[in-house]
Amino acid sequence: MFFVWSKQVQVCNNKMADGEVSARFLLGVVAMATLLPACRPQDLQRLLLVSFDGFRWDYVRRVPAPNFRALLQEGVGVEQIESAYVTETFPDHYTLVTGLFAESHGVVANEMYDPDLNATFAPGRPGSRDPRWWDGAEPLWVTNQRAGHGSGAVMWPGSDVPIRGTYPTRYLPYNVSVEFEERVRGLLGWFSRGGEAEEQPPIRLGLLYWEEPDLSGHAFGPDSPLMDDVIADVDAKLGFLREELRKAGLYERVNLVVTSDHGMAQMSPERVVELDEYLSRDQYTWVGKSPVVGILPREGRLEEVYHALAGAHPSLRVYRKEEIPERFHYRHSGRIMPLVLAAEEGWTVVQNRSDGLMHGNHGYDNALPSMHPVFVARGPAFRQGYNKTWARSVDLYPLMCHILDLPPAPNNGSLANVRDLLREATPPPTQAPPPHVTDPTYARVVGSLLGVALVGGFLLVFLRQVTLRQLPATPIGNMEISRPLLQDHLEI
Repeated sequence: MFFVWSKQVQVCNNKMADGEVSARFLLGVVAMATLLPACRPQDLQRLLLVSFDGFRWDYVRRVPAPNFRALLQEGVGVEQIESAYVTETFPDHYTLVTGLFAESHGVVANEMYDPDLNATFAPGRPGSRDPRWWDGAEPLWVTNQRAGHGSGAVMWPGSDVPIRGTYPTRYLPYNVSVEFEERVRGLLGWFSRGGEAEEQPPIRLGLLYWEEPDLSGHAFGPDSPLMDDVIADVDAKLGFLREELRKAGLYERVNLVVTSDHGMAQMSPERVVELDEYLSRDQYTWVGKSPVVGILPREGRLEEVYHALAGAHPSLRVYRKEEIPERFHYRHSGRIMPLVLAAEEGWTVVQNRSDGLMHGNHGYDNALPSMHPVFVARGPAFRQGYNKTWARSVDLYPLMCHILDLPPAPNNGSLANVRDLLREATPPPTQAPPPHVTDPTYARVVGSLLGVALVGGFLLVFLRQVTLRQLPATPIGNMEISRPLLQDHLEI
């Protein structure tokens, strides 16, 4: 940075003049100090996204749930979130972190077949970690890391895969035997301390997954009284998370978002459609699981299979791929089969009863209230004591990007639909948006060093001037001391 001085600053014995010069130097130093870029990572918004799998929106009404209710009082809530279709674990967890419908991000079901790869995806199989299943979208942690920030994920679906060549900065691969408390302590440690290596600073984005109440919902059914204790236990785990956040000094500094992927519907052994009654297995390949199943007819037999199933049972809908209702956003992917079977709420479609039945299930029409998950959030970015009735899961992605000041990847969501959840929901239209503080990139570090050098230069000149004023009077013949302190062209 260059400053050109057009007038020499003369040394004089007048105390008032000395005071004016000193004051100007001091004001210059203070002004420059205030212009230094703020590079403190702790000033940035941070976010912790928590998913309790299969936690239906109305579960909090069945038991006292003091921790969920506390978050509602301290922050915001959405009564019902419309998940993406199909309402299954892997598609909807990927929707939460991409803002895309399943047809767009490519994870179209918990179990799927890709004809281009000639491969089948299923949870737990080694092939499920092949990034080709996931590379159709950029998840939030990749966007966060591309911006230079740290991410940590604990067993979030897809987080143990090098999506577009990138793992989360810190992650724990899925292991059902790891207790919730251990998952929480590990994740919060990354928020506080970062990684074990010095080059890994504290994370800015965290993601946490827990299997309940989904596992128990499948086993008992959501209407079972046994679910009350399960729901209460999940609330207690949320209480543990809140307390650990307080202990770590993070409770008031981290934006906590608690949600789920889908709800749960009650099943019955009396509500079963058996495909073997209508169709021979040598006519097709079965892809997926009830209640939404892909049917891949043998070559040349599509119409034959379609007409054998269409109208076969009143509680089973049969769609040609191009006839799937547009509102499902479930047509435009090669992983969606030519025929799709969709059972009505509470019904199961299997090839034969020997395949096994559950007491609770999900995957149904995403407009059904039974498929809607919980949503509560609190933190410095959110309003307090505010509740709205409805939102879409795809809208949560642009909301989180906005909180983290990240440029969102292309998505199907809209920040406008959920902006009212934010503390600063509607900034004044005439006021320019405030500058966002970002993590210290190389450019900002260089700017900081230049600023420090500039302030140091001012201080050196000021101290030299003050020191010279303390010296005894010197004959004017000594040109070394009578020379002006600042030359006509001073470069700093």
